[in-house]
Amino acid sequence: MATLILAGTLLAKPGEEPLYRHTIRIEAGRISAIEKGFAAAATGDEVIDLSDQVVLPGLIDCHVHLTSEFGPTHKILTVEESAAAIALHAAAHARATLLAGFTTVRDLGELGGAGDAIFALRNAVAKGYVPGPRIFAAGAVISPTGGHGITCGYREDINLLLDSSGRADGIDGCRLAVRRQVHRGADFIKFVATGGVLTDTATGTGQQFFADEFEAIIATAHMLGRRTTAHAHGADGIKAALRAGVDSIEHGSFMDDEAIELMLARKVVHVPTTLAGATVAAQAKDGFLPEAIRKKALEVGPQILHTLSRSHKAGIRIAFGTDSGVSRHGENAKEFALMVEAGMSPMEAIAAATRHAAEHLGFADQIGTIEPGKFADIIALARNPLKDIRALLDVNWVMKAGVVYKHAQSQSHI
Repeated sequence: MATLILAGTLLAKPGEEPLYRHTIRIEAGRISAIEKGFAAAATGDEVIDLSDQVVLPGLIDCHVHLTSEFGPTHKILTVEESAAAIALHAAAHARATLLAGFTTVRDLGELGGAGDAIFALRNAVAKGYVPGPRIFAAGAVISPTGGHGITCGYREDINLLLDSSGRADGIDGCRLAVRRQVHRGADFIKFVATGGVLTDTATGTGQQFFADEFEAIIATAHMLGRRTTAHAHGADGIKAALRAGVDSIEHGSFMDDEAIELMLARKVVHVPTTLAGATVAAQAKDGFLPEAIRKKALEVGPQILHTLSRSHKAGIRIAFGTDSGVSRHGENAKEFALMVEAGMSPMEAIAAATRHAAEHLGFADQIGTIEPGKFADIIALARNPLKDIRALLDVNWVMKAGVVYKHAQSQSHI
């Protein structure tokens, strides 16, 4: 028995011209064939009529935080919620993300006190226990004492209680922190190259590890078969991470010409997260942010869009990422309009969230395009996003690995 999808407009390989009136054949959760025209169904086949829809690969967000969602109550919830409650909330965030059309995500940092919630959620989704996108998880962020990613703002004993397993100081400490995350089950290693906006300390957005610590983190991760990515705002930290061999840069807010040249020379991917910048800039005016955070939000927030524009013009490879958890989960597609505002074409933005993101995750042979042999991760829209990128805010049909999670069209069994 097969499932046949009748696709009116098919953007099978973002970056290439759309196809029209094609049939996607799905068997055992994977695409088995793509046929020109609307194929006749055999007895027992399921037919999904998307003949009036725009059909494209499931979207990929390379930077989310499923175990948290920032807001006025974020700080108190950090100490009130148990690891079990955090895991349940993360499952709700995962479901919202999937229903928004994002069939794969990379989670780049767990909430302090979350325990192994993100790994448990990743495994539960993979086994089909709960609905959600396919998850690649980094576990705890590797950070120096006092750096971005370390719990702060409470009594010291509570800070230590909530502290994640990513604290790392010195070469040996950095090696141990990376090995600990791999031991826990991390798919990627994320570290802080610079300070961050939402850390409630006035430590700025400059470099926070020494060069030998960067080298220890990256060399250990690569030795254990893990790619690395750096949270990075300031140019000094960006360049230090690049020289040490990092695989991608998150945010990149204040990257300068030298950083751009290094990224191009080393083919390093930029994950811009413009939605996070817009979100914190807006939150800075809402009155609930502490002064240390508010000041950084006003400095960094508007800068990320400008940086994406420079990065794109320079020809750096862009992978889609939102930093959702800073913004609301399920609203990931708001990033697309900001990418277009920064100068990317709608097709380039969609490619960044499909084939380029899949390549960045090292999973391009399985997801990112609609081709035979790949997982049947497919979404549908009523409007053409190549004409209006905001159409991606209204995904009305979602399939992941051959299972339909959001229905908008009539289906029939023949």
